[in-house]
Order: sequence, then structure tokens, then C-alpha cells
Amino acid sequence: MEVEILARIQFAFTIAFHYIYPPLSIGLGLIMVIMEGLYIRTGNKEYETLARFWTKIFALTFGIGVATGIVMEFEFGTNWATYSRYVGDVFGSALAAEGIFAFALESGFLGVLLFGWNRVKPWVHMVSTVGVFLGSMFSAIWIVVANSWQQTPTGYHVVGEGMNARAEITDFWAMVFNPSSVDRIIHVWQGAFLAGAFLILSVHAWYLIRGRYVDISKKAFTIALAVATIFSLTQLVSGHSSANVVAKHQPAKLAALEGHFEASAPADMYVFGWVDKEKQKVIGMRVPGGLSFLLHYNFDTPVTGLNAFPLDEQPGQVNAVFQFYHIMVAIGMFLIGLTLFASFMWWRKKLFETKWLLWVFVFSVILPQIANQAGWFAAEMGRQPWVVYGLLRTSDALSKTVTANQVLFSLIMFTIIYALLLILFLYLLNKKIKHGPYDEHNTETRPFQEEVSDAVIN
Repeated sequence: MEVEILARIQFAFTIAFHYIYPPLSIGLGLIMVIMEGLYIRTGNKEYETLARFWTKIFALTFGIGVATGIVMEFEFGTNWATYSRYVGDVFGSALAAEGIFAFALESGFLGVLLFGWNRVKPWVHMVSTVGVFLGSMFSAIWIVVANSWQQTPTGYHVVGEGMNARAEITDFWAMVFNPSSVDRIIHVWQGAFLAGAFLILSVHAWYLIRGRYVDISKKAFTIALAVATIFSLTQLVSGHSSANVVAKHQPAKLAALEGHFEASAPADMYVFGWVDKEKQKVIGMRVPGGLSFLLHYNFDTPVTGLNAFPLDEQPGQVNAVFQFYHIMVAIGMFLIGLTLFASFMWWRKKLFETKWLLWVFVFSVILPQIANQAGWFAAEMGRQPWVVYGLLRTSDALSKTVTANQVLFSLIMFTIIYALLLILFLYLLNKKIKHGPYDEHNTETRPFQEEVSDAVIN
């Protein structure tokens, strides 16, 4: 297998595994802030218990997220040396900003968040929780800014020629607020909020089905459901806005997302389908002119298709881009329907007695993760053959001395190590969930009826 393909697979694998954890940290951080804020406002110890419980799980996701994220920085130097030289000025400033504005804030408050219970005043601990949450949000900003610059580069000029060419920043804020960055940051945040919310929904739905920690789980479920409902709906807005940016600045990617081949013709929108690139057609369920309407509010407005671009400037795997994009959209629509229906059942005061719906939430924990991963795969594969859109091809960004055997060996090693990390994460997560939100030495704070239900079940 070619070095380019292996290097792309390796980076895709490591970043996809890493991206399991930062969205959980961001989403859990938001709900921890809400829970602790409710405790300070109401004085209800159950909210404090929830905040303590989910802080432990947050620490687990944060730790593995940091460990797996470091690897990618080394990959830039080993496998993608030309790319690193080309974008070093841009990425250097963005990563430096992350260290100053995000990681320092997050790590500075992390110690108080984890070990400050009963050691500092409640409002001081609340400040630390907010600080860690904001740090995770700021970290996402700078990573997405750097990636968005690759999609829609602005605020730069190119110095040097050939292999010595590199992009230098001429306007820092133009680089930060490049055409796609704001929409993509908002979309990433919303996906992270959903990942964290659905983890909480899954765990507390399981408790409710088992009859454990019933009162406290109802409170946690209600908070997480409100967050999930709001941000599943707002994903529609940010997703539509992002699509408009892609249509303007990356028309080849947009054409691949919907399998649109004709150079200039009204474009259909597919609910699902299969792209036959050789025959240049899509087999599936479609809305005639649907993409044209979403972009221009007119079913007959032409949309630029793949045939308007040279073959070597089109994404190579059109069907894969199409499928990843439609998986993301399908899951997003399902989550909207699920959260709205659950909110209606909550309003009817029937939610917690509807066990089949609680079981749906138990297993829905995986859906935001799949949607987040699929969205990134669609975005990155749709950018091909460019690693920096219109400026640097992926094939030219590789290190010139790395061999296929070296990349393959490191990929195998990463696969083994990451598999062990995933097993460790799932083991520790399962252990904490089984233990529950109450400390073993402090069971007197647990309501009497929940002690009884635990005894009956166990």
C-alpha cells in the first residue's frame, strides 16, 4: 500500500479515536456547570451529588483525551513534514493561542475542580468548574480555527517556491475568522454538548430502568434532556449555515456530499442512496431540486457539480463522502425526533414510566459519537485532494523519507495501544457507573426508598 494512503489511514485512526473524548469533556462540562449552579442556587444536596459523580467521569475522559491528543502532534513531524513546514506559521499561532487561552485556563482550575470539594467555598468550586468548562470550549476554538483555515484559507501570503514554499500570516484575525471557522466552531460545540448529554441520559435511563437512584436520576435526566433537545434543534441552524459556506468556498465538496455530477444544473437532495461514480448517478430516495432549494430557496436554481472541476481536483471517494454526510444528517434528525418526543412525554408526566423509551436512550449514547465522527470524515474526505484547499495537495504534503513499512508498523502499534486504552476506559467507566453517584462511606445521604430498591434488585 502507498505511503500516502497509509499515512492518511494512520492519522484518521488516531484522530478519530482521540475525538471520542474531547466532545464528552465539553458536553459533560456544560452539564456539570448546570448541576453545580442548581446546587448553589437551591441548596439541594442531590445536585451536588450529581456534580461530584459526573466530575469523576469527566476526569476520566479528560485524561485519556489529553494522552491520545499528543500523538497527533508527532505525526505532523514524522509523516507530514512538508505539510508542517507549509502551515507551521498558521498552526503555530493557533496552537500557541490554545496553550495560552485554553489549556492554561483548563489545567489551572482542574485541580480545584477535582480535589477542591469540602476544601474551598462552594462558589469558589463553582468558578473552577466554569473555568475548566470554558477552557475546553476555548481549546475547541483554536483547533477548529486551524482546521477551518485549511478548508477556507485567508489572512496569509505564500513565501518561497516549490518544496520551500510556506504560508505566513499577514492578518491574524482574518486567519481566525476565516469564512468557515465560526459556523464550524458552533457546529462542533453543539455536537459535543449532545455527546455529553446523551452519555448522562444513557446512564440515568439505565438507573431508572433498574429502579436505582430514582429521584436523583430523574433530576439528571431532566437536565440532560433539556440540553439535548435545545442543541439537537440548533444543529439544524448551524449545519445549514455551514452548508452555505461550503457551497460558496468548496463547491466540489458540496457536490460530493450530495452526489451531484452535472456541471451546472438543479441539484437533488437525497434522504439516502448509493453513488455510482463511473455512471455518474445516485440510486436512492431523493427530493428533486432539494439541494437547490436549501441553498437558493428555489428548486430550479443550478448548483455547481463535480463535472465542473478537473478530475484531479475532485474528491476521490465520492460515495464515502456521500455516505458519511448522510449518516450524520440521519442521526441528527433522529435525535431531534427522539428528544422532542421525550420532552412531550416528560410534559405529560409519563416519561419515566415508559420503559421502552428509556431503553432507547440507554443505547442512543453511541449516536452522537457516530454523527460527530461521520461529520468530520465527510468534511476531511470531501476536501481531498487538497490538504490546504486550493494551495497544497495531500500527495505533496508527505514526508519524503518515511517508508510504507515504517508507517504500517507504527499504525499496528497505535492500534494495539489504543485498543488497550479503549478497554481501560470502558472498564473504568463501567466501574464508576455501577458504583453509582453515592460514595460507599456516605450512604446515609441516599434516600431510604432507593436503599430498599437496591436491596431488592441485588
